[in-house]
Amino acid sequence: MSASTHSPVLKHHFGDLGQQHASERLGMWMFLATEVLFFAGLFAAYACYRLWYAAEFEFASSFMNLTIASANTVLLVTSSLTMTLAIRAAKLGNKNGLYTHLLLTFALGAGFMVLKGFEYAHDFHESYLPGTATFVHSEMNTQALERGLDTGKVRLFLCFYYIMTGIHGVHIVIGLGCILWLVQQTYANKIPPENYSTVEVVSLYWHLVDAIWLFLMPMLYLAGAHIKHAH
Repeated sequence: MSASTHSPVLKHHFGDLGQQHASERLGMWMFLATEVLFFAGLFAAYACYRLWYAAEFEFASSFMNLTIASANTVLLVTSSLTMTLAIRAAKLGNKNGLYTHLLLTFALGAGFMVLKGFEYAHDFHESYLPGTATFVHSEMNTQALERGLDTGKVRLFLCFYYIMTGIHGVHIVIGLGCILWLVQQTYANKIPPENYSTVEVVSLYWHLVDAIWLFLMPMLYLAGAHIKHAH
């Protein structure tokens, strides 16, 4: 009797579950490698401009909402923990535990996006937008001119801010979609203990998204934390 007869979760083109799980992990790691290369390019570009225009980048960074960024960091770090617990529950065949930890992970990730939405709303209200005419009337532009800074370079920081956090936000949304899919699979009893790697593969993506934020947070929010604003 073939392995596929014994295990309905085994795909027909694999010899056994071990081979299938190894292939799943390898495929995800290869995909994550491309993601790392993509973000590495953004980080390198930011680092170069940060070095060349240190004063302007530090100044613009000081206007970013450090409180929300800190709260979001706590949410994502905690979500990495709940995702890891979800893997353990899947491996042990604990359906309720898996279901609970997946929903907690989703809630934490969704909370991140909600806070990010409030942050963007505040930024738009204050006209911290690099390509709009209203920027010239913003407090950021006014104080930059008072300090003798190049407002064009201040706007460049804002370009990096929106591009990097925006792309990261898209990755969060994709990750949330994958987690919802896992919730559906769990509800349908399609993640037996011998196929826990399904959860593990999604967790690899989620951990990468979390790790990227741990780089973005200090780069975008802490560079100018030492600067005091004029009142």
